[in-house]
Amino acid sequence: MALNVGIIGCGNISSIYLENSRRFPEFTIMACTDLDIEKAKAAAVKYGIQHMSSVDEMMDSPDIDIVLNLTVPHAHAAVALKAIENEKHVYTEKPLAITFDDGKRIMNEARLKQVTIGSAPDTFLGGSIQLAGKLIEEGVIGKPIGASAFMMSRGPESWHPNPEIFYHVGGGPMFDMGPYYITALVSLLGPVNRITGSTRITFPERTITSPKKNGEKITVQVPTHVSGILDFVNGATATITTSFDVSAARTPFIEIYGEGGTISLPDPNHFNQPLLVKRHGEEEWQEMKPDGDAHDNLRGIGLADMAKAIEVGKQPRANGKMALHVLEIMHGIHRSSEDGRHYLLESTCEQPPLLS
Repeated sequence: MALNVGIIGCGNISSIYLENSRRFPEFTIMACTDLDIEKAKAAAVKYGIQHMSSVDEMMDSPDIDIVLNLTVPHAHAAVALKAIENEKHVYTEKPLAITFDDGKRIMNEARLKQVTIGSAPDTFLGGSIQLAGKLIEEGVIGKPIGASAFMMSRGPESWHPNPEIFYHVGGGPMFDMGPYYITALVSLLGPVNRITGSTRITFPERTITSPKKNGEKITVQVPTHVSGILDFVNGATATITTSFDVSAARTPFIEIYGEGGTISLPDPNHFNQPLLVKRHGEEEWQEMKPDGDAHDNLRGIGLADMAKAIEVGKQPRANGKMALHVLEIMHGIHRSSEDGRHYLLESTCEQPPLLS
């Protein structure tokens, strides 16, 4: 039986969830709402669903089983907590919350109310990372010993209509794009127990060049070049750098290094792109293509997996515990840099099982 979903937040990301809802029989999007009620009305008309006049109306509705929280990051915690208070399951866009304390509160309240928390990104459920997980599980590259991850860019002010949000509290390259990379690493290598971090603000002021606000200045409030070393419970170590300060780079997106070979992964913000494998002693990289269209956008697969998990009484793969762990890892990289010492993690999570 499909669970009924209500969307809060009808911005750009909502459209792909609404379009993809037809692909996933595990859930049905019934209604939507937004602070800008005209956005909600437009989405409702376009996709043939109900629009609700307020968040409170949705929270009060007995027809909504899961709240799909697509609000801006600084509102994630407040909306999630309100949904939990009303005994609704929650699937939220990344990150789970802005602060680790808010993330812990979400998980504690959900446990008390016995509701399920899920969180994006669900790109690790795509063919690329699932295939990499299968290769690791089968021992193709031997025991993993390390990894590297890089998200290098010059920032979103040249193309995003409202780029200032990326440079204010809750933004920055790590909190914006880090969830894709760290979730991929945790899904492949398991939880982290220790972190070292180093951060900086390279340009204290940025100039918007996208058309909507061309020429406006942004005062940068958060680190824009962030590097971390992650020590995993299984003994592997990984380096990660996310940056809004880099003009050009030739770094890989993610590589997993094993005792007997290496897997080079594509952009973890995509689902089904090919990956490369090179075993020790081989001269050439082997391209391996996962099932499915390389350009397919499967957003919503995490929500579908969560709806199915709720029905059968299991933990979803894109679950709140893993999202909280990813949130603390990002928080810990910044804290380590600020404090000048290792950060020891408080949270942990299970490595999610591969899709069959």
